[in-house]
Amino acid sequence: MAKNKPRFAKTVNIKNRKASYEFEFIDKYVAGIQLLGSEIKSIRESLVNLQDAYCFFKKDELFVKQLHIAPYAQGSHYNHESDRERKLLLNKREISKLSEKSKEKGLSIIPTRLFITDRGFAKLEIVLGRGKKLHDKRDSIKEKDMKREMERIKF
Repeated sequence: MAKNKPRFAKTVNIKNRKASYEFEFIDKYVAGIQLLGSEIKSIRESLVNLQDAYCFFKKDELFVKQLHIAPYAQGSHYNHESDRERKLLLNKREISKLSEKSKEKGLSIIPTRLFITDRGFAKLEIVLGRGKKLHDKRDSIKEKDMKREMERIKF
């Protein structure tokens, strides 16, 4: 007998692991996303790619671009565009703080994690970050290797 596997996951936690390698994190924020009905269903099926996503300002509002949410399989002609711009929902204070900081040279706003809260809302964790240089990336790889070696020695 085949097990009935639920179509939607109870917990969704999609991470952008490449972001921590490419950027040095300065400040974290949790923002809501303005979504369509078929988009939230695709997120619950974990059909999301955060790798190329970035945030930008348009008329004092924060948007995320290149956040790929795959079309919902049972969506028919009411389906959404997979790479459309989506508005992020933050307080005015947080938006003004982010806009001031993002104007500085070398700072970017990157989405690092997409998750669903207990109440069922999709949230996007965004980070204000500075791009790492090549030597910084080498240092982070070296630290990770040292940490892994220390864990091996413990056991």
